[in-house]
Amino acid sequence: MRQLIFFFTLAFSAFLSAAEVTNIAATPEKVSPLLPGINAPALHLKDKSGNTIDLAARYREKISVLVVYRGGWCPYCSRQLAGIQEIESQLVKMGAQIIAISPDSPEALAKSTVASPHYQLLSDNEMQMSQALGLAYFLDDNTALAYRNKLGVNFVDLDGKDKVALPVPAVFVIDKKGLIQFQYANPNYKVRLDESVLLAAVKAASQL
Repeated sequence: MRQLIFFFTLAFSAFLSAAEVTNIAATPEKVSPLLPGINAPALHLKDKSGNTIDLAARYREKISVLVVYRGGWCPYCSRQLAGIQEIESQLVKMGAQIIAISPDSPEALAKSTVASPHYQLLSDNEMQMSQALGLAYFLDDNTALAYRNKLGVNFVDLDGKDKVALPVPAVFVIDKKGLIQFQYANPNYKVRLDESVLLAAVKAASQL
């Protein structure tokens, strides 16, 4: 099994443009998300206009609600983003900003209806952030086939087979020092963090 996973890791890296595969689990249940008390990854990602965003600089500005979702094609993700939009004003009053990251390309993000100075969508289309956060995993073949046929997700060809990695949906609350103060990740993509819990986590972080 280890040899098989290693093979997929090496082969997948050849098809992800400029991406280095270092931490992609075999299943969503085997991911290892970063825990509170650890510094959040400070990478550079693209926004919907193709501008490079320095996450380290963004962390220093305000408390950050970092939302990792699977993509705009996912109805559960869309509902989650909409739910967070509903509490956006409360989060802003507590001094927080919202940064939502997905494997969607900048071009795909440009089609989103999310538009707010306190709510930014960023592209992790090379899966670097998802890997750094410990959230990335490979889809099994049956799921990959269903997603391709029904949802139009982009896939790479791996030795005659379609293979793709996605992030386990997660929410992190990060303080202005870049330290993770709260984390929620669930391998069951249908179960998302309740907005009331998120508000409580941000309130606690704002009082530190």
